Amino acid sequence: MSVLRPVPARAARALRGTDTGLLVLALLVGLATGAGAVAFRGLITVLTHVFTGTDDYAATPGAPHGWLGWGRWFVLLTPVVSGLLYGPLVHRFAREARGHGVPEVMVAVARHGGRIPAKVAAVKALASSLTIGGGGSVGREGPIVQIGAALGSTLGTLVRVAEDRQRLLVACGAAGGIAATFNAPLAGVVFAMEIVLRDFAARSFGMVVVSAVTASVVGRSVLGSQAFLDLPDFTVPHLLTYALFAGLGVLAGLVGVGFTRVLYAVEDLCDRVWRGPEWLRPGAGGLLLGLLLLAVPQMYGVGYPVLGDAVAGRYAVGFLLLLLVAKAVATSLTIGIGGSGGVFAPSLFLGAALGAAVGQTAAALAPGVTGAPGAFALVGMAAVFAGAARAPITAVLIVFELTGEYSLILPLMAAVVLATGISHRLSRDSIYTAKLRRRGVDLDAPAASWAAGRTVASLALPVPTVLPATTPPQQAADALAGSAELPVADDAGYLGVLPARAVAEALAGSAVPPSLADLVESRPTTTPHSTVDRALDLLDTHDVAGVAVVEDGRVVGWFTADAVLAALRPR
Repeated sequence: MSVLRPVPARAARALRGTDTGLLVLALLVGLATGAGAVAFRGLITVLTHVFTGTDDYAATPGAPHGWLGWGRWFVLLTPVVSGLLYGPLVHRFAREARGHGVPEVMVAVARHGGRIPAKVAAVKALASSLTIGGGGSVGREGPIVQIGAALGSTLGTLVRVAEDRQRLLVACGAAGGIAATFNAPLAGVVFAMEIVLRDFAARSFGMVVVSAVTASVVGRSVLGSQAFLDLPDFTVPHLLTYALFAGLGVLAGLVGVGFTRVLYAVEDLCDRVWRGPEWLRPGAGGLLLGLLLLAVPQMYGVGYPVLGDAVAGRYAVGFLLLLLVAKAVATSLTIGIGGSGGVFAPSLFLGAALGAAVGQTAAALAPGVTGAPGAFALVGMAAVFAGAARAPITAVLIVFELTGEYSLILPLMAAVVLATGISHRLSRDSIYTAKLRRRGVDLDAPAASWAAGRTVASLALPVPTVLPATTPPQQAADALAGSAELPVADDAGYLGVLPARAVAEALAGSAVPPSLADLVESRPTTTPHSTVDRALDLLDTHDVAGVAVVEDGRVVGWFTADAVLAALRPR
């Protein structure tokens, strides 16, 4: 039984029935999501400190445990312990909290009217915090999007808003989550519109902005307003540099598609290999992740300190390529064993490693033409995300807001467009929609409806009286008593429909009644095997009350909208 109590009737009517009420709801979603994002980030820090003795182990990779004094070998156990904790939690209470979260929000908006169970927010927050704190190489953007979306859906359920408003509140929660956790309100808005709602309607945009700004204010009041990376000004010193950025965009598109394929290939491999209970899978698979962390400790958690070092040029090209491959494998393995976390931050990480490697290589080959390698790292961040997620506007804005760096906007846009185009050419799906298609969900296809899945015959329509074409008009009038129209047939089969109105006008206005064939109207027909939605289209297109159900030239039934309503009526 649900523990949610509906809002008092008068207040609920005011909130759900007016634009002002919707504005208030968007504001409340922003407040709740901003507070949730702050709590989520705090929980990740606390659990990371418990597991490693530091606030972010990626800042000191390979160091011993901060307060237990154990050597670097402890990273073998942290994914196992955390997996044994979040595995049963997710399996028992909210299995939709597994994985990276954004696809679940997308399908909830597109197919389920924006309905997300309230418990998802709490389970996702705890499971993702345990995953990241225990060494899972995933991001926090997917979880906070799902957490915010669940909060928005819960508020809509409490107020009992209409379905279109419920979907909008889910998008408000997603935007607020991105805005608060990354200090990026504009990117949060565009992310919600471009990926979650997949629509840029003006009314939706306004409400999502309110929620994102509110959540961002809450986040900044607690977490501060400092940019994600502290960077110098970058410049494009030569026209040839644009060609290098374009080449980086092409490579980033390839990496984005490759990351998507590796992610789901590893997940499929884990599905085939694992034969034990699902709740135990994260703990058992955590040992493999621990071995990887022991070899490349920079993969621990989200990895933003490592990303920052890559942008700052502190790694050699060979090590950058190692980080790129290791991150793709570590993220894929974390999600494949049942971990909970996002793929947005890993995409940025891959882009930073790729871009820094390209920038350093170009600087060695053509000094004076390329500029700072860090500029290539920033552009690579946006381009790889665009290649993976197919969200070019979000990609440009998120890197701009995360870094506060505007001087690279032109090469940034060029690389993002090229990466997105390469991704479209090589793959049908983004990293988000691929997960849904593997479940049989195609967001671009019309949603299956009740009417599309039922045949006309399943409504068990009664066979009406079929008038022979030779029936005298007066006798036909008697048969039409109580009916608006009846089908007419001759020896060859169905002819059409005889309206009572036509018979009445003929008998009242003529001394010599015409033959019945002169009064019959041609009317489209349906078959017993046709779907209900197609039969309803006939009623609407031809503006008629009913159509004959014909099989082999013989009338076997009569289809009307009333028959559909009768089938839908609760029994």
